[in-house]
Amino acid sequence: MLRHFGVKRTYAHNLKLAVLLSLTAGFINAAGFLGFSALTTNVTGHAALFAEGIARQDWGMARLTATWMVLFLSGAFTSSLIVNKIGHNARFSFAIPIVLETMILVFCAFSPIIGCWGFSSNFFAGSLLFAMGLQNALVSVISGSVVRTTHLTGTFTDLGIELAQLRTDNYKAQGELLSRIKLRVSIILFFMLGALSGAYLYTYISFRSFLIPGSVLSFTLLYDLFRLNIKRYYSNFRYRRRGKNYVVSGMEIQK
Repeated sequence: MLRHFGVKRTYAHNLKLAVLLSLTAGFINAAGFLGFSALTTNVTGHAALFAEGIARQDWGMARLTATWMVLFLSGAFTSSLIVNKIGHNARFSFAIPIVLETMILVFCAFSPIIGCWGFSSNFFAGSLLFAMGLQNALVSVISGSVVRTTHLTGTFTDLGIELAQLRTDNYKAQGELLSRIKLRVSIILFFMLGALSGAYLYTYISFRSFLIPGSVLSFTLLYDLFRLNIKRYYSNFRYRRRGKNYVVSGMEIQK
């Protein structure tokens, strides 16, 4: 799901990646907005606030929103740099951005305690924007720009274009088109599910809700790192169990 690049990558890999990480991004989008009163998964809204700040000569707002946009850019740059330096084909090239994002989410989960040390809500919002830049660039590099999980504008646009192209006599092309539509719909649905979950859980457990997407990321990382070992263990277990069944069956036949 995470460590396959280029021709080794399949539609199933992209679908799993889209489902898990769009769920995470939707959760952070809602919980981040409720917790820190800022959009934390994309920079589109901040561009408008930046322009408003300049127009009103509110240099504090303009400086803050510019900083947030730079932090998202820095996250994307950092993620891409890490993957390119380690190498696309290296087994752990994707692990560092995921670990960094998880650490930031845990950091935000304890923001009421850490905030006593002088960190403001704007600092935590900027941290989440950096984390979402990490995730967005990582997903884009891994999937070959097929999957984007931190915002829905481009996804809705692509879905509209593909729905308009759906009526075609080329059945092979239609099958590929349906697969892409399924992928877009999955991203939208799981982003919305994540947003609903984030808003609901933040209402009940406040900032500790950030531990939920952190757990999802940890599961995604561990699953991808140890998937082959788990499958190999399961196959060996089934093989040994099948062998025992054959032995038992043979003894019953002899009796």
